[in-house]
Amino acid sequence: MKTTKPKKSAPKKSTAKLPVKKVIAKSLPKKTATATKPKVKDTFQALALEAAQLAYDTKAQDIMVLDLTQLPSFTDYFVICSGTSDRQVQAICDRIHRALKLKDQYPLGIEGFDKGHWILMDYGPVVVHIFYAETREHYAIERFWGDAPQLKLKLK
Repeated sequence: MKTTKPKKSAPKKSTAKLPVKKVIAKSLPKKTATATKPKVKDTFQALALEAAQLAYDTKAQDIMVLDLTQLPSFTDYFVICSGTSDRQVQAICDRIHRALKLKDQYPLGIEGFDKGHWILMDYGPVVVHIFYAETREHYAIERFWGDAPQLKLKLK
């Protein structure tokens, strides 16, 4: 008859549980200097400034960027500019749309393109208003947001 040796049992695992914080802390590498992600506000501000630069590149006039982040508002930044004709207003819109699309920035909507007197491009936290000069004088929307600080533009 064959005799079988009893199998050696594996050492028993400790059933005591360590607190989750200690386990996680032990498994994470020590912090080293890392690059920080840009703040969301900075990203939206960069988008607004880029739209202003694109408008400038298309010969837009009276360009301003209003910072609405400290005011109760539906958006964070307004970019407001003017063109001297309906064709130029449409060209400014087209330039901004095409350039931002290449950077995967798509508008939620574009209104008023057909008439070319007041085009609104809604990028969520950034809204671009492109006016025919006479229409801008009539509506003067920058007066409604008089409390909003205006960003300094360095357009090239």
